[in-house]
Amino acid sequence: MLQLTLLQGTYIIAGLLFILSLAGLSTHETARRGNRYGVAGMTIALVVTIAAAVLGVRSATVGDDRPGSGLLGLGLILAAMAIGAVIGIWRARKVPMTGMPELIALLHSFVGLAAVLVGWNSSYEHPLRYAGVHDVEVFVGVFIGAVTLTGSIVAFLKLSGRMKSAPTMLPHHNAVNLAILLAFVVMTVVYVLVPHEEMFLRQLLLGLLTLAALFLGFHLVSAIGGGDMPVVVSMLNSYSGWAAAAAGFLLDNDLLIITGALVGSSGAYLSYIMCKGMNRSFVNVIAGGFGSDGAVTSGETEHGNHHETTVTEVAELLKESKSVIITPGYGMAVAQAQYPVAELTARLRERGVDVRFGIHPVAGRLPGHMNVLLAEAKVPYDIVLEMDEINDDFPSTDVVLVIGANDTVNPAAQDDPGSPIAGMPVLEVWKAERVIVFKRSMSTGYAGVQNPLFFKDNTEMLFGDAKDRVDDILREF
Repeated sequence: MLQLTLLQGTYIIAGLLFILSLAGLSTHETARRGNRYGVAGMTIALVVTIAAAVLGVRSATVGDDRPGSGLLGLGLILAAMAIGAVIGIWRARKVPMTGMPELIALLHSFVGLAAVLVGWNSSYEHPLRYAGVHDVEVFVGVFIGAVTLTGSIVAFLKLSGRMKSAPTMLPHHNAVNLAILLAFVVMTVVYVLVPHEEMFLRQLLLGLLTLAALFLGFHLVSAIGGGDMPVVVSMLNSYSGWAAAAAGFLLDNDLLIITGALVGSSGAYLSYIMCKGMNRSFVNVIAGGFGSDGAVTSGETEHGNHHETTVTEVAELLKESKSVIITPGYGMAVAQAQYPVAELTARLRERGVDVRFGIHPVAGRLPGHMNVLLAEAKVPYDIVLEMDEINDDFPSTDVVLVIGANDTVNPAAQDDPGSPIAGMPVLEVWKAERVIVFKRSMSTGYAGVQNPLFFKDNTEMLFGDAKDRVDDILREF
């Protein structure tokens, strides 16, 4: 009993550290501290959970008569952790910041796989109490885990370019999804009513559910276009949290329940923020299939002639400016231009130019992607502002540098009611005196529509790799 009390007390401490970690990650200045809290909490959780498994400390929900795993179990656990650590460190050291979204999506798939395996393993248990509740936990855990598994794999394939980013939908795809959800509810009820002695029928039901959920996860994310990928990543983050919480119920692990609930709820709220940033509902994201692969589409209608500029002209313009706002997008991440952009920012500030950054909520492929890139390049936190904080300042700005952004600065969102991005809040860069767009070509963004900004009288295009062009500007300085 004393061991169980100590275990639960330690879990509370770890849970509090996870909450402090989330609080710390809410601002740039406290993010490092938040990461340290998270690492400390996870270290405590791992050590205590392994010790409890080896010693056989568990609550009475599924029975207290089972012995601990002993030294053999400890060896197996440590071996598995070592293999996972080697793979994790290797991938973390190798992956560039531009590859972080797809890496996170892939990691979510492992959480889903773990939930499926835990659910199947728990389906063979016959709990002493609350057998019906346990059966529901098994079905829900396997369902959420399987959806997370295949959904995350599809997101990884789309983000890494191994699968086309444009929506891929079956006829009546929403009806198909609803039918699977309805079948899940019906099968759950049947599974609970089937006696434990009818193991073949129970496993058949669980197998059918697993296949249906795997298909649902694949179908859900494959029907979502590249323009919605930031929402998809945060959505899968939420799914992985609920999958972990479901596994916690099955394993009778309070801390896993707490951690999963924290991840699930924070991911859900982040999805809400992303949807608000695009003026869309979560259901609309799931059902709408918004976005393309960025190729030139029929939406690219002529808006006039665009105006090109040169590196020398842009350098002279910046030297004469008093205020500059930089709006980065995923193109900056692809070109890895954050370091020369940071250097350009420092040079301009040395000249007395007021330089700030405007960040759209869905800039990049991952929530907070641009903020992380700029922090990595040592851009001061206090000049990195969110869209709502900076939109009113564009009319009084001399020059805006649009580096690799497209849909997030598209005036069609406000001016064209028939546009696919109509109503989406955007950075109103066209209100500045001059706009310089760094872009490789005139192709459309992930929404698949042309950007009238490129053809406005106060906009000039600087074509080429963003990193190379910013380096050229620095040489002009």
